[in-house]
Amino acid sequence: MADPATFADQAMEYMGSLYSAALRMTRNPADAEDLVQETYLKAYRAFGGFQEGTNLKAWLYKILTNTFINSYRSKKRRPEQTELDDVEDLYLYRRLGGLEAVAASRSAEEEVLDHFTDSDVKAAVEALPEGFRMAVLLADVEGFSYKEIAEILDVPIGTVMSRLHRGRKALQKTLHHLGERRGLVKAADLPS
Repeated sequence: MADPATFADQAMEYMGSLYSAALRMTRNPADAEDLVQETYLKAYRAFGGFQEGTNLKAWLYKILTNTFINSYRSKKRRPEQTELDDVEDLYLYRRLGGLEAVAASRSAEEEVLDHFTDSDVKAAVEALPEGFRMAVLLADVEGFSYKEIAEILDVPIGTVMSRLHRGRKALQKTLHHLGERRGLVKAADLPS
């Protein structure tokens, strides 16, 4: 059981990353601020029940995600769009093709991705259905494991794996079609 007196010391270090995630979810800075504020209020109230030694960041993201989903369902509207943060764009850009690290020799995928702008990649991510977008962002931008994403989204690990696979395939297809239009790849080049 966690001591509520230590909440600020332990939880406030995640404010920046929670705000970035909230901004991607809401696509509106004011709504993102409200979402983070509500998340911290709920987390503070429930902190006495938090198990010391478990993943505080994942616990906060679960509260953030659940708060967003409940708010989204109650409003039944699509929030305004906003761009992802530049630093996260580069990270997502590097990870889109499943690249775990920059290799000494550049792959064909890396060469093609160099021809896409950050806004191309952001538009492809923003076009994903909500479930796929959340899974891809939590895995490829935030770096959470399948297990942590399953806990955050409150779905089975198999669902996370499926959403990630389908979301990444949809990103690949969208970027491939854009590459075709720009003459970077041929129609037959898309892997199955």
